[in-house]
Amino acid sequence: MSNFIYSLNATMPVFLVMLLGWWLKRLKFLTDDFVSVGDKLVFKVALPVLVFKDIAGADLSHDFNLKFVLFCFFGTCIFFGVTWLMAELFIKDKSLVGTFVQGSFRGSAAILGIAFAQNIYGDSGLVPMMIVASIPLFNIFSVIVLIRSVNAGETNRAAVIKKTLWGIVTNPIIIGIFAGIPFALLHIEFPSIVAKTIDSVGSLSTPLALLTIGAGFSTGAAAKQWKLTSVATVIKLILIPGIFLPVAVAMGFRNEELVALLILTGAPTTVSSYIMAKNMGGDGVLASGIVVATTLFSSVTLTLIIFILKTFSYI
Repeated sequence: MSNFIYSLNATMPVFLVMLLGWWLKRLKFLTDDFVSVGDKLVFKVALPVLVFKDIAGADLSHDFNLKFVLFCFFGTCIFFGVTWLMAELFIKDKSLVGTFVQGSFRGSAAILGIAFAQNIYGDSGLVPMMIVASIPLFNIFSVIVLIRSVNAGETNRAAVIKKTLWGIVTNPIIIGIFAGIPFALLHIEFPSIVAKTIDSVGSLSTPLALLTIGAGFSTGAAAKQWKLTSVATVIKLILIPGIFLPVAVAMGFRNEELVALLILTGAPTTVSSYIMAKNMGGDGVLASGIVVATTLFSSVTLTLIIFILKTFSYI
């Protein structure tokens, strides 16, 4: 029961803030202009600052574990690649492939990961190392698949490759990630004024993104995408952790390592996937539906997985 309450405490506030955004939009307190500007503010400013802060504050040299880093790196590559391949084969509308793939593999590692680890072990454990090993890939792969999807009808491959590379280099979230790595490696501490400013700007990202997701969510439009939303939810919350966590256990990962890998594989789809999809020409309705569905059901799946791992004394 305590695991269930914990999972509810971790996921339901996220869902309720989205619900608040939806309700305020119905009351016409929030406008379409607010949603549009809020999405851009999160994508171009608040979220990159948040990711920069998380990376810059990680103790990479102390927590470095090559085996763990390689598992995170190659695991992310594999479940992204397989998901993209299956989506290309079975989704007829190629313009939806990018949004579907991103929603299916990109979990809320930065937002929920540290909170989960601190709740169980009292510190962030190996979550920062997992973030460094996987979050850059999350964002690079998302840019690739979204640009490929948006330009599905483009016959000029050179133009698509150029757009993809430019999209990766100029993506604000990717810039935030790589800007933070030198600060982490060199253990650079910010002056109090700078640190508090970064905290203030970064703290805008999650609540503002959740409000804009809720405000922009259309139940009628989302219902039309229920099949893809359901499949993405099953992939994100059941198939990926169901395949990769047993492999991780067999490879000897335990305790803090497994908690970090649980977040990598089984966390609900990150709100930044909606922000990125909408700002890069993806399907905002499908993206928001996946975020809402995975967030709602993750309280059940995460609780069950934690229960199983604790029962067998793996964590």
